[in-house]
Amino acid sequence: MLELLKQPWPWYISGPIIGISIPLLLIFGNKILGISSSFRHTCAAVAPFNIQFLKYNWKSEIWNMFFVLGIFIGGFVGGVLLNNGEAVKISEATISDIKSLGINSFDGLIPSDVFNWNTLLSVKGVFIMVFGGIMIGFGSRYAGGCTSGHAIMGISNLQWPSLIAVIFFFIGGLLMTHFIAPFIYQL
Repeated sequence: MLELLKQPWPWYISGPIIGISIPLLLIFGNKILGISSSFRHTCAAVAPFNIQFLKYNWKSEIWNMFFVLGIFIGGFVGGVLLNNGEAVKISEATISDIKSLGINSFDGLIPSDVFNWNTLLSVKGVFIMVFGGIMIGFGSRYAGGCTSGHAIMGISNLQWPSLIAVIFFFIGGLLMTHFIAPFIYQL
């Protein structure tokens, strides 16, 4: 059983597990799947600020905070405890495209050429990781949810705003991949 956990699960196992979680959340808890709202819940729980946006019954959404904690724990278990040391398997075409950006490390879970302290402390690193993280956080809250909330939960509930948000998430991803990232990595 442990060997099964040490290898990537195929889409036909992981996809239905994610898919069945949506109706289970709705049927048994009348809950909506989403990750970005957990930041608001956490701020409402710990922030002593007198901000109207954070004045609500955050305790009714504590399940979402445990859900996010489970994601972190699962990431740690999968990435550290069950990691067999092999590099992530990606296609040769993708490797070629990534190498054209100057990223040449493919020996772990993430490219060490990009995710290291030297890069983080550079102008490019601050732009990519800090400014990019802020923009992702702002964008997901401005859109009323993140990709998981809109793409998995919103579209499955036939919500028109979620479909529009997902279309623009993909457009943004394409623009970043083909136009912005090549410019940034040339700096």
